Amino acid sequence: MIKIGLIGVGLDTYWHQFEGLKQRLEGYQNEICQKMKLMDADVVNVSIVDSQETAREAAEVLLKNKVEMLFVFISTYALSSTILPVVQLCKLPVVLLNIQPTATIDFNYVNGLNDRGKMTGEWLGYCQACSVPEFASVFNRSDIQYYIVTGHLSDLTMWEEIKDWIDAIKVVKGMRENRMGILGHYYTGMLDVYTDVTLQSVTFGTYIEQIEMCELEYYYEHSTDDELRSKIQEFYEKFDVNPHCSEFELERAARTSIALDKVVENHKLGSMAYYYEGFSGNSYENLVTSVIAGNTLLTGRGIPVAGECEVKNVQAMKIMSLFNAGGSFSEPYTIDFEQDVVLWGHDGPAHFAISENKVQLVPLPVYHGKPGKGLSIQMSVKLGDVTLLSVCEGKNGIFLLVAEGESVSGNTLQIGNTNSRYRFSCGAKEFINRWSKAGPSHHCAIGVGHIAKKIVKLGKLLNIPTVQIC
Repeated sequence: MIKIGLIGVGLDTYWHQFEGLKQRLEGYQNEICQKMKLMDADVVNVSIVDSQETAREAAEVLLKNKVEMLFVFISTYALSSTILPVVQLCKLPVVLLNIQPTATIDFNYVNGLNDRGKMTGEWLGYCQACSVPEFASVFNRSDIQYYIVTGHLSDLTMWEEIKDWIDAIKVVKGMRENRMGILGHYYTGMLDVYTDVTLQSVTFGTYIEQIEMCELEYYYEHSTDDELRSKIQEFYEKFDVNPHCSEFELERAARTSIALDKVVENHKLGSMAYYYEGFSGNSYENLVTSVIAGNTLLTGRGIPVAGECEVKNVQAMKIMSLFNAGGSFSEPYTIDFEQDVVLWGHDGPAHFAISENKVQLVPLPVYHGKPGKGLSIQMSVKLGDVTLLSVCEGKNGIFLLVAEGESVSGNTLQIGNTNSRYRFSCGAKEFINRWSKAGPSHHCAIGVGHIAKKIVKLGKLLNIPTVQIC
């Protein structure tokens, strides 16, 4: 669970002037806190900061609790000199909550009080917007990263925006704590796939572990019959196993899956990119031609695996997984101009959570562009809203490329791939042109739901650009 900080800001001068005002504003803050807790967040709720002294005390509490993000509820007008010390000491991403009690002041009620003192107290309960430009001005001049959410306590779109920020900071933390394994090497000649792994670590905080094929082979050779029986049973539970899958291939894939699990456990991996070829007939060929089933199981467990050593794409898959959107490995391959859709697919791995039906395990007589043969998976993404994400590396560094579309029904090729049909608001022609022109590699991660807003916020928190084409 992510730990976030929530403070209120106000002005101590008001409290003795307007009876009950502070308690009323603290009530609003507590309501905000409770709703944030429902967003699966551990909220460190610090009372209203109303002076430089209380500001420093609040900062100490937040630092002690190691919060990941700071939400600042502007309860009423507050001085910028009050909030600045908190933000400077904490050095956290800041979201200013410009949240008023209701959508509008009850003017008839306030004007009917016939006491300008009481009327002013009511006004101050709605005076959140007054400090927003002041805080922004000071933060701009201080080079402080901040964001603004504006609304009222019954504003559903505002609460969605707050949840998006919480979800985005969860992903920042998840990527920072992730350990990625690289098994083997790049697919030779895929220049678009090559990446600067140091830049990946710098940008996302990801630790990258180089994994040796001989370790995978050792675990394969030392797998037990009990482990084998258990893994084959798991295959039948998780997959719709095609009757044409031979016992030999099932056992080979199962032993490789056992070995993959042990590699992941040994190195505490949260994701992995792999590819290997070697000289024709080498012993490792037995491993790399039997990994898809095991890699799909890992991907379904939140440990995404990308083939062809697509490091950038396994980062995208991990992001989608952390957003609970899935994240299947895919690539565009054809356009149905009659239906105005783009078809995407790959020979695995897939993500169980986003499959329209149970993922099939099927035999392939040949892996296109790769040595050998073995088992692959076949599935289509759930019909409905989808988001496509690519982690890209351009001339100026890393950026995110995102598109929202719809998975639609229709014919797909039953060739042992993750085949699906996608429709985009800009049309198939314009989509493929815009997507390609942005400069991604030819792989991407596909997840369910429209989550571009969350991804844009993630990009802001990581201080990298996000390009949304539709």
